[in-house]
Amino acid sequence: MLRDLRLVAQLDFVESLRARWFLVYSLVFGGIIALLFVFGLTESRILGFLGLSRLLVTYIQICMAILPIFVLITTVRSVAGDREAGVFEYLLALPVSLFGWFWGRLLGRFTVVFLPVFAAMAAGAAWAVLQEIPVPWTVFAVYTSLLASLAWCFLGVGMLISTLARGTDVAQGAAFSVWLVLVLFLDMVLLGVMIQERVPANTVVAIALVNPLQVFRTASMMLFDPNLVLLGPSAFVILDRFGHWGYLAWAAFYPVGLGSVCATLGFIRFRRGDLP
Repeated sequence: MLRDLRLVAQLDFVESLRARWFLVYSLVFGGIIALLFVFGLTESRILGFLGLSRLLVTYIQICMAILPIFVLITTVRSVAGDREAGVFEYLLALPVSLFGWFWGRLLGRFTVVFLPVFAAMAAGAAWAVLQEIPVPWTVFAVYTSLLASLAWCFLGVGMLISTLARGTDVAQGAAFSVWLVLVLFLDMVLLGVMIQERVPANTVVAIALVNPLQVFRTASMMLFDPNLVLLGPSAFVILDRFGHWGYLAWAAFYPVGLGSVCATLGFIRFRRGDLP
């Protein structure tokens, strides 16, 4: 089983490296974001703001906007695309188990998706060290875990959509709809609903904490604003229920659990479905 996982993950990794979307994806995180780190660090040093913290805030916001939709759009083609291209029978005829094929593709895609994101952060940290600019290594480590958690979450959602959809057009439309719903239910929309419908604050915060994008966004804010002043009164509900490190742990493990559940449901549907 481990051999199957390794072989399929390696195959998906090599195929993704040759895909055009990976070239664009790498240019976004390895080019534009690296330039943002380089010039931003220089500007911060001139203006008297030393350290990588301010640049990490910008980088994490860009990741939240780009990473989920990019992961969804590319992942939903994994099963639906092979089925539509007519190579599904050939792939499933390979001497690997269904478990190894499904989870191997998920692990291979996770490596491909997370590698450029981490490489851009590592390049920024290395540049800061060379320029003798302080690097908040604790914040760097927490951000790395949050980004890995977010990537795994949407990979699992993407694999579930890919197994349910019969074509790439339907799969990509469903992926975009999921992303749009999660974006719409960020805190500003929830605040408007609370004001208009007089929904209790605890209920609104509970709904927000189910949204992996909102969980990720709040955790990234908490690293530089421990009291969550920007969130207003809702911060008291979060801090009273979780505490500072408790919420960071929730933000790291909840998306992983959600993505794993979605991927497991996708695997069950894939295994029990009508395989051509």
